[in-house]
Amino acid sequence: MNILLVLIPVTALVVAVGVALFFWAVNHQQFDDLDTPGVLPLLDEPAPDATPDPAEDKTSKP
Repeated sequence: MNILLVLIPVTALVVAVGVALFFWAVNHQQFDDLDTPGVLPLLDEPAPDATPDPAEDKTSKP
């Protein structure tokens, strides 16, 4: 029965930390968009430009 004197405050502390983290996440807009992050890996990458940029061409030397 003496273990209850330890477990009840520890449990209350864990619950308090969980509630605090939940409200922190809500205040920092962590739950605003729940659909887009799950779809992002399924989207195709945009096609690269067909015209090369002359400023980035390092193969041609004058």
